[in-house]
Amino acid sequence: MKNILFRIGRFLRSYRIKSLIFTVIGCLTVFSVISFGTMYVLAQPASISSERPIVKAPNLGRHFQEFGREGSILIYDSKNNRIYEHNPKRNATAIAPASTFKIFNALVALETGVVPDDVAVLTWDGIHREIDAWNHDTNLRQAFKDSTVWFYQVLARRAGYERMQQFINKVGYGNRQIGTAADIDRFWLQQQLLQITPKEQIKFLQRLYQGDLPFSQRTINLVKDIMVREQTPDYTLRGKTGWLTSTKPNIGWFVGYLEQNKNVYFFATTLDMDKAEDAPARIEITRRSLKDLGLLAQIN
Repeated sequence: MKNILFRIGRFLRSYRIKSLIFTVIGCLTVFSVISFGTMYVLAQPASISSERPIVKAPNLGRHFQEFGREGSILIYDSKNNRIYEHNPKRNATAIAPASTFKIFNALVALETGVVPDDVAVLTWDGIHREIDAWNHDTNLRQAFKDSTVWFYQVLARRAGYERMQQFINKVGYGNRQIGTAADIDRFWLQQQLLQITPKEQIKFLQRLYQGDLPFSQRTINLVKDIMVREQTPDYTLRGKTGWLTSTKPNIGWFVGYLEQNKNVYFFATTLDMDKAEDAPARIEITRRSLKDLGLLAQIN
């Protein structure tokens, strides 16, 4: 009887030890699986990230160096919410919009009926000005292309001080300062009155593109259309230049947006200018910067 009890006790002790061993092994196995799974989950994003192309910000400043000019550029990639820029401090500094204000001026003129459409002609006043293209009768579309100052001065006078100020306030354009009624046809040309930063230009252009402005869709569509500078099967480039002569040095503007690859790229460029020969650099620097981002046809 004692022998039987001894064998049973030994069996139970052996069983408990084996059970303990299997339990420990099982726990270690489960822990290993959990740990491996955790490591896998942590490693997976790193693997995905390593396969994703690295976006390197191009050196946009070198284009200004190539022309030997000081300036700034800001490009906003709306789809990827990414900003590319040169000279951030200048991009946040307000200056007079000069002829880039023709975008806003055209919106007001069409909305108020000052001009019924983009082809209605205004008669030239006969005063000879420094740019030959300004010295003839013209319409909204051609005057925008030629940046005919007198034409848009007439539009501003016809719209009137009160209506212009109301639209400026509604949109929140720049610092909203248009002076007095006596300044109605030059407030955008004088550094001490209406001012806007390149960053604010981008925001205004975004709202124009989205139709988020206090103007009818017809008005917005017409202005967008007259802003077209280049159109190909691959892209559409809209923009407006400006030349501020009330500062030393003069400051050139080029603002607009590029639609390409189912995306929209908004841009605002400023450039110190001393003479008329400097003017084309505003556009060329912008084009080179956009090409740095793989945009525009390389043959242009």
